[in-house]
Amino acid sequence: MLPALFAAAAGWSDWHFRRIPNWLTVPGLLVGVAVNSLAWGWPGARASVLGAILGLALLLPFVMVRSLGAGDWKLVGALGAFLGPQPLITVLLGAILIAGVMAAVMVIWHKRVRQTVRNLGRMLAAFFTLHLPGPELSLDNPEALKVPFGIAVAIAVILYSVRQVWEALRG
Repeated sequence: MLPALFAAAAGWSDWHFRRIPNWLTVPGLLVGVAVNSLAWGWPGARASVLGAILGLALLLPFVMVRSLGAGDWKLVGALGAFLGPQPLITVLLGAILIAGVMAAVMVIWHKRVRQTVRNLGRMLAAFFTLHLPGPELSLDNPEALKVPFGIAVAIAVILYSVRQVWEALRG
């Protein structure tokens, strides 16, 4: 349940302030490694560090092209330290699905379907020509709709944690 509380705090911060601060993510990573080390010894420490590295490595390219904020990146790294590599992949896939639903709702709500389709075409063209799509399609564009990925991650972690507790109670 500790990862769910941590993720909920980060999601709340992302909702209210549109950022996830270092004072939350950095200690979260350290606590994740410490808790797993104390609970499981060397195998726990190893899984924790591998989870953190995996989370940071998977999302680094998105931070570098400015399509994901650094706070979201550090949040996923810290969650990797709490969860380990395998559960992190499950949570990350869930978060991506949730963020996709959130994005679709935002696009429809703000009546930007045509613009979004054009932008997707521009991103695909940039991908196939091995170029960056440009600053107008990044977090740097103040007009862009931005999905608070920390909220999607928080929902995914909470759902994952509830499922883990449910399975423990049933089995």
